[in-house]
Amino acid sequence: MLAVVPEHRTPATWGDYFAWKFMRFCRWGMDFCTGMKGEQKVDKANPTTATHSIKPLTESQWMIRFLFLESIAGVPGMVAGMLRHLHSLRRLKRDNGWIETLLEESYNERMHLLTFMKMCEPGWFMKLMILGAQGVYFNGMVLSYLISPKITHRFVGYLEEEAVHTYTMAIKQIDDGHLPKCTGTCPEGKRTMRDLIMYIRADEACHRGVNHTLSNLDQKEDPNPFVSDYKGDRVPPTTRAQGSGL
Repeated sequence: MLAVVPEHRTPATWGDYFAWKFMRFCRWGMDFCTGMKGEQKVDKANPTTATHSIKPLTESQWMIRFLFLESIAGVPGMVAGMLRHLHSLRRLKRDNGWIETLLEESYNERMHLLTFMKMCEPGWFMKLMILGAQGVYFNGMVLSYLISPKITHRFVGYLEEEAVHTYTMAIKQIDDGHLPKCTGTCPEGKRTMRDLIMYIRADEACHRGVNHTLSNLDQKEDPNPFVSDYKGDRVPPTTRAQGSGL
C-alpha cells in the first residue's frame, strides 16, 4: 500500500485519447457539482501525478467526493459483467473468465461506499445527485460497452487513475495536518481513517491496472489473465497482458 503512487497511461490511439478526454470532462463535472474551487485544483498539465493542492479541502468536502466517486465506481464492472454474461448465453460460449473479475470489481467498489456510509450520512441533495448520476452513467456505460468494450475499459482505467490521485491527495492532506477529524480511528476502532484510505487506494490501483490490461486484449477471444485457473486449450496472452497494463 505504501508503494502505490499515481500513474498515467499515455493515450496511444484515438480511442485512448477519446477515453482520456471524456474522463477529464467527467472530472470537471464532478468538481463543479461538489463545489471544488479553482484554488483547490491541481496542475492541469499533470492531473494524475500532482499530490497536493494549493488550498486543502475540508473533511466534509472530502467525504462528499468519496461518496460520489464510489457511488459511480461500482457501475462499470456490473455493466460489463452483465453484458458479457448475456453475450455468453447468446453465443453459447465460455466467457474466458472475465465475468468473475468484473463483478468482483463492482462488489469491491460497493464495499468502499458502504464503509464511507458508516462515517457520513448524505443529505437529500447529495442523494438526488447520486440518483441522477447513476441513471445517466449506467445507461451511458451500457451503450459504450455495446459499441466498444476496449475503449470503455480504457475509460475505466483512466477513471481509476483519478481515484488513485484523489486518495493520494487526501492522504497527503491528512499527513500535513489539514484534516484533524481524520486522524482518529474508524467506527470499528481498529484502524485510522488514513489506514482506510490507503486500503481503498490500493484497491483502486488494482482496478486501474486490470482495466488498462483488459483494454489491451482481444475482447472476444483472449482469456482473463487475472484468474488463477484457465480452462480450455488457450494460454494467457502473457505478452500483451504482462504487468499492470500501464
